[in-house]
Amino acid sequence: MLSVTPIPAFSDNYIWLLRQDTSPEVCVVDPGDATPVIELLEREGLTLSTVLITHHHQDHTGGLDELIKRYSPRVIGPDNDAIAGIDTPVTEGDEVRVMGRLFEVIAVPGHTLDHIAFFTAGIPPLLFGGDSLFSAGCGRLFEGDPAQMHASLGKLAALPDDTLVFAAHEYTLANLRFAQAADPHNPDVTQAMEECQRARELERPTLPTSLAREKRINPFLRVADAGVRQAASAHGDVDSDEATFATLRAWKDNF
Repeated sequence: MLSVTPIPAFSDNYIWLLRQDTSPEVCVVDPGDATPVIELLEREGLTLSTVLITHHHQDHTGGLDELIKRYSPRVIGPDNDAIAGIDTPVTEGDEVRVMGRLFEVIAVPGHTLDHIAFFTAGIPPLLFGGDSLFSAGCGRLFEGDPAQMHASLGKLAALPDDTLVFAAHEYTLANLRFAQAADPHNPDVTQAMEECQRARELERPTLPTSLAREKRINPFLRVADAGVRQAASAHGDVDSDEATFATLRAWKDNF
């Protein structure tokens, strides 16, 4: 059985650790910092066999060099020469076997142009989406445009509803505060805020979330909803789903 454990890094990053049953070999996703990874591996007597990278930002790749020197793992990530250390470059539609599970690679440009997500359709389905889909939010558009990100989120929204979403940052409370403004009459947002506030008070992650839940609380997945469009209309064009998404993203950037 595959287990997933968060390794906190920096102020709000999660490096996800994947482990199969009692095997000492593990995989980590987006190790921006090697130190907390090494500390956990040494403490528990584990060996790093695989690293998954979703995009080139330093807070997702900064620990690669040290981890490669220490453990010589297989490194799977975007086909981007700017990321030193990737030995298995992958693109849309590729499949890789990691920790006994077959993962599909999904291209999700928007936050960056090289951004990919890793999805496995096991029980339960798992999605490691980096900075594409957050709980109640989505990544900023540093390189891509609204049309690209809207299309990328559409791909992810088409995955099974019971998919567990492992985002790379603990942004949920801030995202929910925006969701309360962008979707003000949504009781699911109110409930999610209460649940996530309790989790953070207990120093627990708000992740993973489920795709079904995100379809209820995430305004960036609810651009066709009349309430979301009405709230967004005060901030820009809402004549289409794509235009509503662009308006929401610009509003969120300045929220």
